[in-house]
This record gives sequence, C-alpha cells and structure tokens, in this order.
Amino acid sequence: MTAKMTAFLYRDRLETARRVVVKFGTRVLVDPRGRPNPARIQAIVDQVSALHAEGREVVIVSSGAVGAGLDPLKFKTRPTDLAELQMAAAVGQTRLMSMYGERFAKKGIAVGQVLLNHDDLKQRTRHLNARNTLLGLLKHGVVPIVNENDVVSVDEIRLGDNDFLAALVTVLVDAEALVLCTSVNGLRAPSGVGRSKRVPFLSKITQAELDLVFGKGSALSTGGMGTKLEAARMACRAGIPAVIADGRKADILLRVLHGEDTGTLLGPAGDTKRIRGKRKHWIAFFHRPSGEVLIDDGARRALVEKGRSLLAAGLCGVRGNFPAGALIHVLDRQGEVLAAGLCEFDANDLRKIQGKSSREITEILGPAVSTEVIHRDNMAILHEPE
Repeated sequence: MTAKMTAFLYRDRLETARRVVVKFGTRVLVDPRGRPNPARIQAIVDQVSALHAEGREVVIVSSGAVGAGLDPLKFKTRPTDLAELQMAAAVGQTRLMSMYGERFAKKGIAVGQVLLNHDDLKQRTRHLNARNTLLGLLKHGVVPIVNENDVVSVDEIRLGDNDFLAALVTVLVDAEALVLCTSVNGLRAPSGVGRSKRVPFLSKITQAELDLVFGKGSALSTGGMGTKLEAARMACRAGIPAVIADGRKADILLRVLHGEDTGTLLGPAGDTKRIRGKRKHWIAFFHRPSGEVLIDDGARRALVEKGRSLLAAGLCGVRGNFPAGALIHVLDRQGEVLAAGLCEFDANDLRKIQGKSSREITEILGPAVSTEVIHRDNMAILHEPE
C-alpha cells in the first residue's frame, strides 16, 4: 500500500472516530497580550458542540490558565517567577473554566474540570481513578476539560508539556484520535531555498526527525513542534492516529475529523510496533524512569526478538539509585532505549548480581529472591522494529 493510500485510510479513521482528545495550545487560545481570546474559545465550543451532535465524545486539553489570571492579579505581562506563575494559574483556571462553562451551557452541554499531574497518572490506583472519572463524565455527555495542575506542578509551567498530557489522556481513555491544535498547519519540510511546504502524512517518527526539529536552525520547524511530534508518536505507539493542525483556522476540528487533508497526520503503529494492553501502556507511557540498566547483545535479542524476561546474566551496567519495584529503562550497548519495566531488585543488589547466573544470584542474595531482573509481564518494549 502506498503512503498516499495509507493516508487516505487513516483520514477515514478520523471520520469514524467516536471518542477524540483535542488539545489547544496557549498560542491558539490567547490574544497578543497573553489574555484568553473569547472569540477563539467560542469557536472551540461551537466545534465541539457540533461534534457532540454527531454522537462523538470529546475531551478538551486546554492551556491558557496563566494568561487568564493576569488581569485579576494586575500583571501587565506574563510573570517569570515560579510562585507568581502558579498564582496566576490558580486564579486563571477558574476564569478559564467559567469562559468554557458559560458558552457550553448555552449549547446545553455540561463541562467538568479535571486537573492532573504526573503522579496522578503514574500511581496505579490514582491512574485508574482518573480513567474512571473521565469515562464517567463522557458516559453522561459531559465535556471534560483537562489541564495540568499548575498550582502544584513545576514541569508544565516551565516546559509547556500539555502536548504530553494530551497524549497520556488519549491513551488513558482509549480515544480513537488525537488532535493537537497549534499555531502552524502541521510539520513543514524544506521546499527550495527559503521555502517550506506542509508534510501531509508521516507513517513514523524517527529519532533523526526529532533531532532535526530540536536542533538549531531546524530545516523542518521551530517552536514546540518537537514535543508535539513526541506526543503524537506516543499516541501512535498505542495504535491511535494523531493530527497536528492550525487551531486558529476556521472549523479546524470539524475539517480534521471529517477527513479533510489539513495539518500533518501521523499514522498509528502497525501490529508489530504497537504496544498493546492497558498495563503495558501504563508501564510504557505513564512513568519517568528512576534509573537505567545496560545489557549485552544476547539479552537484547532475548528481549526484542523473543519476548523474554530480562536476566541478570545480560546486564553490563546499572545507572542511578532506585528501590525494588521502580520503573527503569533498558538500554543496549549503543545507548538506545529498548524497554521500560518494573525492576525486581534495588540498584545496589543489581550491581552485585550483574552478569551473574541464576545459581550465583541465590548464592549472593539468598534463595528467596527472583532470578529475573524484569519479568516480561512487567515490561513494555519501546524499541520500534523496522
């Protein structure tokens, strides 16, 4: 199947997606002074209401809380001090929700505020509670409006990773599409001297493309496109198509979800590359690693090609200090991240048993220990086979 035919196939999937997550970045939502733009918010409400009328479920991931807090606090410009940013977010989140709530109410649609941080999604019980809450809201016809809990979270304000939050929510609620609305119409590639053109479709995102985006003088794009590509890749690894589009264009959501060729569509991973199962998703996407282990070529083949557990005999090194049960990354000799998994040992014990056989492990640590460093049921393969 050609790339063009594949792109058409996935555009069709967007038309039939019944549950979608849409993310609106700050540049889409605010005016030149940094304040929320009422006309843009009304446009979002109109489009989401139209999707509701089609029988679709929509989760909104919305930036803009800090901007909404500037006027009440009499800040002339966006503050740079962390405490003031968090204060603006606390005041602004209420105002932002009021703007959404009043406009959706006129359409006969209720909204629900959901504030999340990384710990909410990492800790298993809270992860499931967040999922159940979101699914419950959708079941009752409510539009969840999700944002990072800026008042207690440092990362979102400093890094602006609502893109990642949107991807995580997409996986969390088993959505069928992710739309990242930004200030450019997708990824752009060079097209002659000083010119560029829209990339309509990508079947995969390689590290080389990410390096180009993040590098200085990028030939592909500037700004936050790198985080959007990484967020889209996360959704795609879970089998969910993603689109990066210009959120300022008229009816952009309707155009994307009606299959129009706009923005950049990223096709979901194929069967051999897809990470399957909710537990594997939780391991692969919802953790930050507490440490790393390096493995030899034999262990690499056992994990990637044969789907086996990781044994101590294949370990070449241990990085970091972490307790037993922590999530760690598994790297090969070239430094590629192959897998993420829950480790049976703490870092100190791992250093004692690296390169050892199962018999030697019981002699070093005693008989009542596991002989597997990471069981395959507690591991997600992150390496994407060609």
